[in-house]
Amino acid sequence: MYIALGLIALVALYVIVIYNGLVRARQMAEEAWSGIDVQLKRRADLIPNLIETVKGYAAHEKGTLEEVVKLRNQAQAVPAGDVAGRAQAEGLLSQALGKLFALAEAYPDLKANQNFAELQTSLETIESEIQMARRYYNGSARDLNIKVESFPANLIAGPFGFSKREYFEIENEADRAVPSVKF
Repeated sequence: MYIALGLIALVALYVIVIYNGLVRARQMAEEAWSGIDVQLKRRADLIPNLIETVKGYAAHEKGTLEEVVKLRNQAQAVPAGDVAGRAQAEGLLSQALGKLFALAEAYPDLKANQNFAELQTSLETIESEIQMARRYYNGSARDLNIKVESFPANLIAGPFGFSKREYFEIENEADRAVPSVKF
């Protein structure tokens, strides 16, 4: 009888350890997503300043400027849990920012503007931080996904509502490049 109670206690302890590991992995993935979200918000907050600076020099390039603003607003409108939708929207925004910087090449006075140069540098830094946050999130999502799918953790994960996370990936190879910043 003591042996049976000991085995039951061991099984219960094992279930608790697995459950706690799943909770830890889920929290790490949520924290990692929060990191991406913060960086994307920083970039979105920087874009209006960049647009206003460019407007003064390239007013007739209204279409490009409006596209960047429109895509920024679309990216911010994606629901928080929609990783694939957010990745797609952010990829389109990155393309539009690339066009904006290409536009700046045609305006030497704009390239020489200190505000524009500082905004470009800030955006380049944020893009780098987004890339690091994306890698951290994808690693956390991978760890959670392995735990959710691995035996015997999958026996615990399903009944307790643990599910796989989507990776934050950019589908278009051209979107993967950080917008070129040249002076």
